[in-house]
Amino acid sequence: MLKPWLKTQWCLPPQGSAEFVAQMETVLDVYERPYDPRRPQVCLDETSKQLVGEVQAPLPPQPGQPTREDDEYVRNGVANLFMASEPLRGWRHVYVTDQRTGHACAQVLKDLVDVQ
Repeated sequence: MLKPWLKTQWCLPPQGSAEFVAQMETVLDVYERPYDPRRPQVCLDETSKQLVGEVQAPLPPQPGQPTREDDEYVRNGVANLFMASEPLRGWRHVYVTDQRTGHACAQVLKDLVDVQ
C-alpha cells in the first residue's frame, strides 16, 4: 500500500480539481496491484540527450590530482532514449534511437509486445 503522502508527492493537481485527484488515484491504484505474469505492468518513458565530444583530449591525472578536462565541447547530435520497465518483476530495457519520431516509438512498442 502506498503511503498517502507518496500518492501526491510527485503530481500536484490543479487548484480545487476533485476530478483530477480521482483520476490520479485510479492510476496510482494500478501500481498497488500484486504481480500477475499474465497482466504485466509495463512502464515506458522517453528522454532526449545531447551527444557531445571532446575538442581536446583530457590530461592524464598526476599524483594527488584528478584528470583535467577542458569545458569546450563539440555537438554530435541528439539521441533519444526509451526506457521500458516492469517494476514488479525487476526488469528494464533501454532503447536508443537516432531520432524522436512516432515511427521510433512504434518500433519500441512493437518490440515490447512481440519480443519482450
